Amino acid sequence: MMKKLFLSAGLATALAFAAPAAWAQSKGGQQFLKKAMEGNLAEVQMGKLAQEKGASDGVRSFGKQLEQDHAAANDKAQAAANQAGLTPPTEPSKKQKADYDRMSKLSGEKFDRAFIKHMVTDHKKDIKEYEQEAKKNDAASGYAQDALPTLQKHLQVAQSLETKSTTGSR
Repeated sequence: MMKKLFLSAGLATALAFAAPAAWAQSKGGQQFLKKAMEGNLAEVQMGKLAQEKGASDGVRSFGKQLEQDHAAANDKAQAAANQAGLTPPTEPSKKQKADYDRMSKLSGEKFDRAFIKHMVTDHKKDIKEYEQEAKKNDAASGYAQDALPTLQKHLQVAQSLETKSTTGSR
């Protein structure tokens, strides 16, 4: 009995000392996951908006793809967040909400151009952040590695839409 008590006390002490180190290591990963989930929530909303307001089939189709892919990505990010001990955000950031509000006031060709430009800029920025996180070794890095191919595909689609809109062909 005494041996079990000693082992339990030793284990509890070891965990108490290990927890702060684990917490410190995952702090950056937690911040990344929070931003990633806010981004996923924003992309789902933007995707829905593109399906409603897009003038071209390409923009509406891309909107649907964004909605589906970022909803799935958010499920994976939430699993990583749970692993990292993070409470997931339930809405996009203030800046993302402002971007959505600005876009929601546009329609037709103006919406398409602004939406495509936003998607190209946003996905380039996201890819850089995800590539940096993917190099680390924490709960968020696995999620980042898994999400990168989809983000790169989204950037390619947005850039091809951008090229079509500047050449005037549909």
